[in-house]
Amino acid sequence: MQELIQQITTFLRGMWKYRRLGVAVAWLVAAGAATTVLLMPDRYEASARVYVDTQSILRPLMSGLAVQPNIEQQVNMLSRTLISRPTVEKLIRMADLDLGAQSKAEQDKLITQVTDSLSIRSTGRDNLYTLAYQGESPEKALRVVQSLMTVFVESSLGSTKSDSDTARRFIEEQIKNYEARLTEAETRLKEFRLRNIDIQSQGGLDTAGRLGEVTNTLNQAKLDLREAESARDVARKQLDAARSAQRASPAQGGSSFATPELDARIDPLKRSLDGLLQRYTEQHPDVINTRRLIKELEEQKRKEVEEMQKAAAANPGQPVLETNPALYELSRIASAAEVQVASLRARVAEYESRVGRTRESMKVAPQIEAEQAQLNRDYEINRKNYEDLVARRESITMGGELESASSLADFRVIDPPRANPKAVAPNRVLLLPAGLLAALAAGLGVTFLMSQIRPVFFDANSLRAATDLPLLGVVTLVKNDVVKRREARSLYRFLASVIALVVVFLVGMAFLAYRSGFGR
Repeated sequence: MQELIQQITTFLRGMWKYRRLGVAVAWLVAAGAATTVLLMPDRYEASARVYVDTQSILRPLMSGLAVQPNIEQQVNMLSRTLISRPTVEKLIRMADLDLGAQSKAEQDKLITQVTDSLSIRSTGRDNLYTLAYQGESPEKALRVVQSLMTVFVESSLGSTKSDSDTARRFIEEQIKNYEARLTEAETRLKEFRLRNIDIQSQGGLDTAGRLGEVTNTLNQAKLDLREAESARDVARKQLDAARSAQRASPAQGGSSFATPELDARIDPLKRSLDGLLQRYTEQHPDVINTRRLIKELEEQKRKEVEEMQKAAAANPGQPVLETNPALYELSRIASAAEVQVASLRARVAEYESRVGRTRESMKVAPQIEAEQAQLNRDYEINRKNYEDLVARRESITMGGELESASSLADFRVIDPPRANPKAVAPNRVLLLPAGLLAALAAGLGVTFLMSQIRPVFFDANSLRAATDLPLLGVVTLVKNDVVKRREARSLYRFLASVIALVVVFLVGMAFLAYRSGFGR
């Protein structure tokens, strides 16, 4: 610690030796800094405040129906990216700042200067933006801010429309592509179904399911056939028994022979005769005529029965179905059973053929089903993508119509563009102290540098350490009154110079502050 203090003391004594040079350098640097600050051109600022209202009532109403861009995010991103070279070039043309720029270098310099002077500041969640610009004159700054506000509003309104148009064009191209894919997939699926129309799934069943269904139907048809054959055999036996009984008793009178037509005429006449006898006597004409008709019909019936008996006796093997109602009914039942058996046999043969074809188709069914599944999957994917793209296109179209009908973002000018007649830069009141500090630092730096360039030994220890030689003795300087007075005057002049430098800067700062306050 003692060595550090001694080293610092040595540095300070060395710097003190060149204090006059340090003061001179401080005055020179201070004069240069003050001149630079005072000669800096004034900068005037113009600003405007814009509020972006994104809380439109149409947004919740059209939710899920139309594409609604994130207006807040777009405006926020626009405020960060608006100050670009194309925008600045447009601002320069709109504000007529390029009238004095002739060469390419001057134009680039002007663009750089305007870019550095522009600012768009946001207050955060309130969507309130401040547009500001610092220029050489209030009029020029005002023109630039007006142009910037116009570009800000137009860019925010046009960006959404441009994005919607780009998205619509892209989606329409994709719709055309998927429409072609969908048509191709439909064609492949149609051709596949036409090639394999016989083994296509019916009722949601595959080949194995259809085989089981056809097999069950075949078994049921066989069962129905066996039942029909049993019923037919029974009918045949009954018919044969009836025929045998008829042939065994051919001469039992007319009871075995029937005349249904004559019986159908005689029965009503008999019922009518009973009714007439209840009202009239036997001598009534209607009763007499009715009895006569009944007698004639019974006589005709007797003759027909005799003819039937003669025919049956002459030809014993002739069927008697036409004359016996019971045999006729049994014959009809047997014939119906024969027809049903034939029909069921044809049905059983058809189902047996179907079972055979289904068994054969099962050999290639897995490959065909896999191909059909692939075709259906491709078709469903293309159809789903196509429908989704069409829905998105309609949503974007509706979103564009929504933007045309009513803007989703409302730009409100809170503070119109206004230029401050008082210069806002440079702040000379703050720059002068910085110049003073720079001057003092320059003076101290020069004195330290000179102390290192031309060092001086102030004690025996530092000399012994630097030369590494034995020191025989030290001669001490005894200051007389003249030397003391000269050193005192030198100290007073140094302090007076430093104080004068500080006072000059303080006076200048006070004057600038007073003039700035008076200007307000």
